[in-house]
Amino acid sequence: MKSTLKKLLPFAVVGVISGATTVGAIQYLGHNSNNGDQSYFRASAPNTSFAGMNTGAVGDDFVKAAKTTVPAVVTIKNYQSRTASRASEQDLFDFFFGDPFGGRGQGQQRQKQQQAPDNMPSGMGSGVIISPDGYIISNNHVVAGANKLEVVLSNKKSYIATLVGTDPNTDISLLKIEEKGLPYLNFANSDNIDVGQWVLAVGNPLGLNSTVTAGIVSAKGRGIGILGGQGKATNPIESFIQTDAAINPGNSGGALVNTNGELIGINSAIQSTTGYYQGYGFAVPSNLARKIVEDIKKFGIVQRGFLGVQSLDLSNDQLVTSYNKQFKTSLKIGSGIYITGFGENSGAEDAGLKKGDIITKVDNYDITDFADLSMSIGSKRPGDKVQVTYSRNGKDGTATVTLRDQKGGTSTRTKADLSVTEKIGAEFDPLTERFKTEYGLNSGVVAKSVSEGSEMAKIGIVDNYIIIEVNGKPVNSQKDVEKILDKYQGNVQVKFVDDYGRIYTKGFKMP
Repeated sequence: MKSTLKKLLPFAVVGVISGATTVGAIQYLGHNSNNGDQSYFRASAPNTSFAGMNTGAVGDDFVKAAKTTVPAVVTIKNYQSRTASRASEQDLFDFFFGDPFGGRGQGQQRQKQQQAPDNMPSGMGSGVIISPDGYIISNNHVVAGANKLEVVLSNKKSYIATLVGTDPNTDISLLKIEEKGLPYLNFANSDNIDVGQWVLAVGNPLGLNSTVTAGIVSAKGRGIGILGGQGKATNPIESFIQTDAAINPGNSGGALVNTNGELIGINSAIQSTTGYYQGYGFAVPSNLARKIVEDIKKFGIVQRGFLGVQSLDLSNDQLVTSYNKQFKTSLKIGSGIYITGFGENSGAEDAGLKKGDIITKVDNYDITDFADLSMSIGSKRPGDKVQVTYSRNGKDGTATVTLRDQKGGTSTRTKADLSVTEKIGAEFDPLTERFKTEYGLNSGVVAKSVSEGSEMAKIGIVDNYIIIEVNGKPVNSQKDVEKILDKYQGNVQVKFVDDYGRIYTKGFKMP
């Protein structure tokens, strides 16, 4: 008997170790609200601690966390129109997860999707219930391009969800289903996590509902260039939690939790040469995710504060080398953010910061690279004040900076405060006479800076498409579009031309 136990012991140890492969991360922003409707968007107590782990306690702690988490994680099915869009949003899933068709090419994949029946989803992901009245957090890329979103609970009950709002810059979305008394997860403070921390990932990978995997936090504050690299995020915030959890296609939008079953991150991406798990997963920290959904719920739009600096990441040796070569400087590779200039209406410049200063800390948050700066500022709102510590000529200094929005404002805005182009998510350039001649048109404007998830994007318009008419009226400038839609309520009709000269007429309800 003893001999048998000795033989089995190594396998038991290996089983325990191999069962530990996941990640999580989340951060509490400190923007508490006294409104009753915000009560479910609270973080756990700031002094929340993670249970100490050992080989004797792992099993029980994982079971308790799994029982808490699984009922609150849902499947999200994304249904899309396959006739209007030139480039399917599934391309974004490919970028996150690789080609799920084994490298047979995006063209064949897109063709296969376009030929699929209308009652089949174009993509599937996960989501997390964060309030008992049906608010669900997920990734932006899980819901992108959808004309219908179906939510399936762990008990197989199905709902059609309303998309409350999205934020491509953080890859976060907020949905709502009409139900009460739902199981939900509380946000934990992602500042409390440590590298090596045990965590669980719960989602629906590869169509396998309610899958739980375990692992550790491999790293914090990772910027992997995935959001801006797609050209969708105009001001991406990347400060991912890296994990070795077994995350696969379908896990996106799912939960990363600590051993208390508290939400510490939203699974977003994997780094892989095959499109499947190879040990590198990334999650949006809960502090950032929580701030985004609170903004969407309260204001209808994300409130984003900016320092107003142009910068160089001194930890990036390639960027530093390129900068030195271009500007004939001799900056040293290290940590911190080197200020190369300022934008218009810069709060940082008004606070006394200068070109050549090196930002080393924001409030009590050490700034070693751009991901740190992105997280520390991106989690704030216009009008917030931050203490910026900087190095100038070898001496440290501090400055109190009032953050501003991109237009220089210092107050929060709602959807009602947005301009027409902000509401519909695109800007417009006049159409040249040459284009009018080539396309046989008498009027038109060229769509520019079309925002992902915007009303214009939803009807299939992308950059460089030509808008001929809005509500039956010819348009030749952005002012024409603004005049037609200013204070307009109701359905909007848009007549446009794609890259191949095909003319479409589609519409949306004015937000």
